[in-house]
Amino acid sequence: MDSKESENITVLIAGRPYPLKIKLSDEPVIRKIVKRINEKINNFQLTYTQKDKQDCLAMALLTYAVDLHKAGQKKEETQIVNELDELDKLLTNALKI
Repeated sequence: MDSKESENITVLIAGRPYPLKIKLSDEPVIRKIVKRINEKINNFQLTYTQKDKQDCLAMALLTYAVDLHKAGQKKEETQIVNELDELDKLLTNALKI
């Protein structure tokens, strides 16, 4: 990564600092994600008061992993539907001949 295009930042997740070297253009997205992660951790802490911060961090991570997996499945389903539509068009055209 070119030093002109990157910067070092420190983000706080669950009250702990994490130094990162990032592209300048990625900073707004990273800051937004960190904010959402901390909000989710805080929500888990309020809901599950008997759990410690590490448990809430793990639950937040699991929530995002499930969401990412679902998004990937949805993308695969859309791709399959598009391929089936294309195949249908090819078969329809072949039967017209």
